[in-house]
Amino acid sequence: MDRPEPDDDVFPPSTLGARRAAWDDLMGAALVEAAQAIATDDVPVGAVVVGPDGRVLGTGRNRREESGDPTAHAEVLALRAAAAARRGWRLDGCTLVVTLEPCVMCAGALVAARVDRLVLGAWDPKAGATGSVWDMVRDQRALHAVEVVAGVRADECAAVLRRFFQPRR
Repeated sequence: MDRPEPDDDVFPPSTLGARRAAWDDLMGAALVEAAQAIATDDVPVGAVVVGPDGRVLGTGRNRREESGDPTAHAEVLALRAAAAARRGWRLDGCTLVVTLEPCVMCAGALVAARVDRLVLGAWDPKAGATGSVWDMVRDQRALHAVEVVAGVRADECAAVLRRFFQPRR
């Protein structure tokens, strides 16, 4: 009996290899956003929100220094852009791809927005809230659980942060 071909229109893709390729490509887009944050002396974190059909709905990079807004984290800005694109705050079926593990505020925003999946690059052992220091997105008391896919292009994501912080320490 022949096995059916995977459906190429499904997002995320159904095969492991295709899924890994999709996460790698999207993390590349998040890394581009992170690099742009450096120009404004912001911590280089970038994020991309992808809809259930695989279409990019929003992007963001840290803009705290640029805007003077303490909530201007890459994840929050990407979620705001995605909500505007969908014309609603519920981002069910969406995936957030981010270069650094989200903090408590951003993890709370993920849960509040009903994002289905988080794809992260580097872990944040100081302030991470999606599996390292805290795990807000999978807490049984939360109103919504988020699937976490970790370690996508982790070395590359961590290297961007190390290069940024090294001369500042």
